[in-house]
Amino acid sequence: MSELDVPQESAAAPRPPGRATFLYRQLPYIVVLALAIAGVAYTNISHQPLVGYWEFLTLAMAAMCVITEWGKAGDRHARGQLIWKQAVHWGAVLVAMNIMLLAGVQQLMPAPATGLVLLMLLALGAFLAGLNLSSLPICFLGVAMALAVPAIAWLKQFALFLLLGAVLLVGLGLTFWPRRRGDERAAKAGNSEA
Repeated sequence: MSELDVPQESAAAPRPPGRATFLYRQLPYIVVLALAIAGVAYTNISHQPLVGYWEFLTLAMAAMCVITEWGKAGDRHARGQLIWKQAVHWGAVLVAMNIMLLAGVQQLMPAPATGLVLLMLLALGAFLAGLNLSSLPICFLGVAMALAVPAIAWLKQFALFLLLGAVLLVGLGLTFWPRRRGDERAAKAGNSEA
């Protein structure tokens, strides 16, 4: 038998589609962004800051930064420095958040504003961590969280306006929607012409 007669197995394993792989890699960042926006939404609804929630989210960000960059750290010393730098960085963010949550500071600021301030601190921490780690996805996460702050403030301020606009659109839709009798008349007129 020659070599051509022997079936050869493919050396390359089948790969999942590119879009699914991309979404899977971005999943930690999407989850953190969704949790941050959910925290602001809950704070706006309940009018009470969620102290433990923001602390958990900060620690989750620190863990995400270490885990996503762990493979890039070559040796044990580099990994130790990665953990140390991220612990100090996110510890400073936690201290800033807890200063904003002190009773004296809370008296000067309404609870919904506290949620936005905490989100902005988390966004700043994520952006600076991304710069420190030279990680573009972490930088983009920080930018996305920072852009969510004015978006949430705008949405809250214009929620009534948006609701009235939606009611207007529904009303216009119902007004100009073809009536059943009009359709029947048009159908009868079309049948009589034929």
